[in-house]
Amino acid sequence: MTIHKRSLTISILVVGLGALLWASFAAGQATTARRFIPGARPELPFSQAVQLGDTLYLSGDGVLDPATNKPYADPATEAAEVLNSFGRTLGKAGMTMDDLVYVTIYCSDLSLYKTFNDVYRTRFKKEFPARAFIGAGDLLFGMRFEIQGIAVKR
Repeated sequence: MTIHKRSLTISILVVGLGALLWASFAAGQATTARRFIPGARPELPFSQAVQLGDTLYLSGDGVLDPATNKPYADPATEAAEVLNSFGRTLGKAGMTMDDLVYVTIYCSDLSLYKTFNDVYRTRFKKEFPARAFIGAGDLLFGMRFEIQGIAVKR
C-alpha cells in the first residue's frame, strides 16, 4: 500500500510539473505574435516573409525586368536586383542584409556562381551568413536566381 501511495504521489507531481511547463511554454508562444509581410503580388498564395519574435523567415524571391516582364538580359544585373528585392523585404521588418543568418540561392546555371558572388559580397558590412548555392535547373519564368533566407534581428 505504501508503494502505491508513493507512485500516486510521484505521478501527480509529474503531471503537475508537466502542466506547469506546458502552461509557461504556451504563455510564451502566445506573447510572440506572428507578423506577415505580404508579397508584391497579392494573388500569390504566400507571404513574402513571416516574422516570429526576432526571427524573420523570407520566402523565395526572384525578379523579372519590369520593362520586359522577362529575366534581365545581364546575369549580374539580375543578381543585383534579386538582392535589392530581398533587402527591401528585410527593410519592411526593420532589418538589413547583415541580420541574415542563413541564405539559400537557387541558380539555373552553376557557371554563374562567380557572377552571383561578385555582387553578393558587396551587400554585407559584417560577416557573411551561412549559405547554400544550389543548381536548380529551371526556375520560374526563366529567372537565373532565386533567394530565400532566415534573419534574426540584432
